[in-house]
Amino acid sequence: MRSFAPGLALWLALMPPAGGAGRLPAGFVYLRDVDAGIAQEMRYAGADNFTGRPLPGYGAAECVLRRDAAQALKRVEADLARANLGLKVYDCYRPVRAVAAMANWTRQPESPGAPARRFFPGVEKSRLFTLGYLAAHSAHSTGTAVDVTLIERPPRAAALERNAAYGPCTAPAAQRAPDNSLDMGTGFDCFDGKSRTLSPAISPDQAKRRALLVAAMRRRGFHNYFREWWHFSYGPRPAGAYDFPIAPR
Repeated sequence: MRSFAPGLALWLALMPPAGGAGRLPAGFVYLRDVDAGIAQEMRYAGADNFTGRPLPGYGAAECVLRRDAAQALKRVEADLARANLGLKVYDCYRPVRAVAAMANWTRQPESPGAPARRFFPGVEKSRLFTLGYLAAHSAHSTGTAVDVTLIERPPRAAALERNAAYGPCTAPAAQRAPDNSLDMGTGFDCFDGKSRTLSPAISPDQAKRRALLVAAMRRRGFHNYFREWWHFSYGPRPAGAYDFPIAPR
């Protein structure tokens, strides 16, 4: 990947390559083309996320990654298959414009009773950056970070009801929004201390599942972000950031 001055990383916007939908910059791949068996539930391509709406740049619900990160994820999936487990990704490459939209969202007035409030039940959204839950410079924009969880094989069905009133992301699994993943103690993108990978506020079984995920990812070169059990980055962080939109394959 090209190298850029660190100060340019936040706002750098690389134009998408010519050729239309499905074309990616050199070095990037669709995860489905590397391992179609890894489950995908791309939350920012729809409304089931903390902003309550699709984010700009997510023109398709597809995981895009740097090729080496995608191949490493394929190796994790193969390792887990021996225990009848697999991976599910929630987010992969994230365009810079989506990172900026997250920042803009934190500055907007809160809507009382908004369904998305379940993602941050104990903190004001204006504090999500200062508390480290959101970042102005996201590793996702380099194509080397992934938000991921564990699922059983074969996976269970889980359907989100559009108008249902789900409990907060910190609630027991039966009260949270449906998810066919293993119970890791909180939902994905749960902005709460309980989401810290080594949080003492979860059960022994939930802690074991988190440890299993961390160990499986670490074995293949990924390192975990201590505040979020689901967030992993592959290898050294590149200096550049990308802003090409995610298009259909």
